[in-house]
Amino acid sequence: MSAVVSAIRPSAVSAPVWLSPAQVCEQIPGMTEEILSERRKKNLAPRYFKPSLKTVIYDQSDITEWIRSTASEPRA
Repeated sequence: MSAVVSAIRPSAVSAPVWLSPAQVCEQIPGMTEEILSERRKKNLAPRYFKPSLKTVIYDQSDITEWIRSTASEPRA
């Protein structure tokens, strides 16, 4: 008996949505580019990428995950 292995379809894997620091700030009330810069210097979340010396970008899914990780659960 042999197993059938199917290839992952490229359409099944979504491409990342890249955001600039300004775009991240538009999504999070009270967030500023200065705060994001300080968080990068301190190696704090959210995760970021530097494809060039002067370019900083964020993956939308990382931003969403980071925001969700800060959720506060109500007390019963």
